[in-house]
Amino acid sequence: MGNRVTREDFEWVYTEQPHTQRRKEILAKYPEIKTLMGPDPHLKWIVSGMVFMQFLACYLVKDLPWKWIFFWAYAFGGCINHSLTLAIHDISHNVAFGNKQAKWNRWFAVFANLPIGIPYSASFKKYHIDHHRYLGGDTLDVDIPTDFEGWFFCTPLRKLLWLFLQPLFYSLRPLYVNPKAITRMEIFNALVQFSIDLIIYYLWGLKPIIYLIAGTILCMGVHPISGHFIAEHYMFLKGYETYSYYGPLNWLTFNVGYHMEHHDFPSIPGCKLPMVKKIAAEYYDNLPYHQSWIRVLWDFVFDDSIGPYSRVKRLCKLAKES
Repeated sequence: MGNRVTREDFEWVYTEQPHTQRRKEILAKYPEIKTLMGPDPHLKWIVSGMVFMQFLACYLVKDLPWKWIFFWAYAFGGCINHSLTLAIHDISHNVAFGNKQAKWNRWFAVFANLPIGIPYSASFKKYHIDHHRYLGGDTLDVDIPTDFEGWFFCTPLRKLLWLFLQPLFYSLRPLYVNPKAITRMEIFNALVQFSIDLIIYYLWGLKPIIYLIAGTILCMGVHPISGHFIAEHYMFLKGYETYSYYGPLNWLTFNVGYHMEHHDFPSIPGCKLPMVKKIAAEYYDNLPYHQSWIRVLWDFVFDDSIGPYSRVKRLCKLAKES
């Protein structure tokens, strides 16, 4: 099964996250970046097209053999669904309709959730705020693996298994690390989602439901697009806790690869993040970045120095809610 990774704990730091200070410096030097903040007028139309494309796919796969259901779930439907989860990520920052229409963003995220098959958007929003506010925060940032994950998934075979199980850990970890009360929006999200699932089942049977849910699970596990989960914040180089990726898969993922820029300016939609890098080039050009999400997955599995423990952790004080 290979050798155990040398890392036996997270990388504990006692400094503030770097994004806050860099944001202040960049805005002081390039105030024009503020003009990039605001809604993306095209996002709602792109997402709507993807949702209806998946509904069409549900009709087209209803009579296929099971082996082709899973093939198309992995090769096509799961790619669309993973892309939709990243659209929901953008929508959680109110970039579909703007900050003044926050509820419209929440409702639209529920709509974008429909092909994913499992209610996701409302819970993601609830926890993603903490990921930005308390990046690396112990018991606050649920994006960080648990101690058990770091201890157990420490060999190539176990790390590969961890990648397969990543959707499970990603969805259940918040309930263990930082449980929060269920919100009305989460209930609404679940009711709408399961109603649509039932309608699809009534119209076309079980296969379209399996196509949607299997695609979601498979493409959030071992899949080229899922490399972004590891690429974003796993510490490949000591001293760096956030990394960008500037490769072609950004076209399918709403520029989530521009992750350094996103954490510096979360209110700027993904379509405009390349402009941030262009305007403030001296702040980004000398930072380490990834060139391939597939290579990221390969290194994660086979490099003994990288594993679930390869994350920066810090103690954070709870911010006062305004």
